[in-house]
Amino acid sequence: MSFEWPWQYNFPPFFTLQPNVDTRQKQLAAWCSLALSYCRHRKLYTLDVLEAQESPLFNNKKIERKLSVEAIQVIFEELRKKGNLEWSDKSKSRCLIMWRSPEEWGKLIYQWVSKNGMVNSVFTLYELANGDDTESEEFHGLEEGMLLRSLQALQTDGKAEIITMDDGKGVKFF
Repeated sequence: MSFEWPWQYNFPPFFTLQPNVDTRQKQLAAWCSLALSYCRHRKLYTLDVLEAQESPLFNNKKIERKLSVEAIQVIFEELRKKGNLEWSDKSKSRCLIMWRSPEEWGKLIYQWVSKNGMVNSVFTLYELANGDDTESEEFHGLEEGMLLRSLQALQTDGKAEIITMDDGKGVKFF
């Protein structure tokens, strides 16, 4: 399934931050929505600002327009304010992008566990995120950092316990 770009993506001024406050707010909302949709479609969880500038998300080769690093940082800061992004470093060059919150991921994982009668079962983090049983699930391939945060949310709700195993971490569901 190919990604559906919004109409603005082929509109050259979209790639330049607009000076008018109202226009800029609408533009930032459109960029935030596009960034989250794109990352969800591509199952991207971490982004590097400089690499992102060269990706199709911020570089439309068809119309020869590319968003500046400064504009990308403005968009990322907007996503951070909305709770969809966390910076991974102090220089703000890498970030964790959250098109679902850890709590939402936890809910999806727990629904799968319940639906498949696996409450009171123990899983390694690898089995949960990369195992054959989860291949058709949206959380398949979930990055370990986000997986752990999702499981911590379930642990806070009393639905899971993160455990240390010989070969790494695991989780038991209740």
